[in-house]
Parts: sequence; structure tokens; C-alpha cells
Amino acid sequence: VEAEMGKNFASQISMIPTVSRYLIASGGKRFRPILLLLCARLSGYRGPRAAPLASTIEFIHTATLLHDDVVDRANTRRGMASANTVWGNGASVLVGDFLFTKSFHLIAEDGSLPILRVISKATNQLAEGEVMQLVKMGNPEIGEEDYRFVVVNKTAVLISAACQIGVIQDEAPP
Repeated sequence: VEAEMGKNFASQISMIPTVSRYLIASGGKRFRPILLLLCARLSGYRGPRAAPLASTIEFIHTATLLHDDVVDRANTRRGMASANTVWGNGASVLVGDFLFTKSFHLIAEDGSLPILRVISKATNQLAEGEVMQLVKMGNPEIGEEDYRFVVVNKTAVLISAACQIGVIQDEAPP
């Protein structure tokens, strides 16, 4: 997965791999890619698509982190200066956009319409969760329903998509 990510954030625009490497090298558990790989294994899939697809999930997750740090005005991420602190908000948003759109390009190259459907639905919900969090930011009276909406849509949908994609590769039944 790490090799796939390194290969796929290559660009002639040097800022893209620089910012991408900075954030990706700062650590992280690779939880979503691991779930995709585990679900692929559990379904019996042993083919070559798992690692590239797992890297797309991590690209999407990384893009959301870049965007989150701008929205939240975060100065640090994983104990290091956040990308927006080092390169500015514009670079963080645009490199996040690159990783996001690169993910869709790679998924389209894979050619699986069911996988594209899963990830496009998940990323749409993710965006809704981000906007809901923005709308509710600083509101001490946020209700449990709104809180759950944010948690499900900002976090759970991408985890769920990773698991679904792991299984879809093997064309396992729903």
C-alpha cells in the first residue's frame, strides 16, 4: 500500500508529492487500507487489485485530513506542524483535491462500477458530514442525532466503504 501511494502521488508539480509525502510520512495507522486488505482476504481474494484500491482509500482519508486542518485552523497533525501551517491553506486544499480526484481516477482505471458506486456514495456522505460539522461547530447545544450524523458520515462511511471494496473485488455476494 505504501509503495502504491508513493507511485500514485507522483506529479510534475513538485508541491503535490512534497505535501503528500509530508502528511503520509507523519504516520497514521492505515486502518482503512488494512480493513480493505483483510476483507479481501476474508472473501478469498488474492489478486493484484487489493493494494492499489487500499491506497485509494488512504488517499481519500489523507485528503480529508488536509481539508480538516484548514477548516479547523489546526497547527499540528500527528505531533508535527500541519501541512497548512507549513505550506498554507491554499496548498493544503489543492493537494487534498489532487489526492481526492486521483483516487477517483485510480478507481475508474480499476474498472469496477460497483466499487465506484460504493466510494462515490461514501465520499458524498463524507462531504455532508464535514459540512454538518462546520455548521454545528461551536454549538454547545448540538444534539445526539446531529453528533451521530457527523461521526457516521465523517468516519464510519469510509471505514464501511473500505470493507465493502475489499469484498467486492472477489465479486462476493452482498
